[in-house]
Amino acid sequence: MSSTIKIVLGTLTGFLVWFVVATAGNLLVRAWLPGYSEAEPTMSFTLGMQLARLAVGAVASIAAGTACALAARSNPGAARFFAVVLVLFFIPVHYVLWERFPWWYHVTFLISLAPLVVFGATFAGSREKRPN
Repeated sequence: MSSTIKIVLGTLTGFLVWFVVATAGNLLVRAWLPGYSEAEPTMSFTLGMQLARLAVGAVASIAAGTACALAARSNPGAARFFAVVLVLFFIPVHYVLWERFPWWYHVTFLISLAPLVVFGATFAGSREKRPN
């Protein structure tokens, strides 16, 4: 399989996994945190709710990086490319939401995306090298 195809496959897989894990995590946060569902329509989240959202994003990023690397068969460029694309995807989203969250929330989310994706990819690479 060519390197370009691996990168595209890894990126598409990473996006799919990021949104599936984030959606599942959001459903868990709704069930776990009292008042979250009521705060969600207006995004009037408490500090605990904001931290829970950041944690869900972190888990989704690690899972997506792992899936990207596995789908790309550990092509080292795939996870880095996906990490950049993911950050570029979320910059306009956070620009639109800027007034609804404190500045540190946006900065934490955006700055953590790429390193967490690469960490997940590294984790996938180390798993592939283990003997059966």
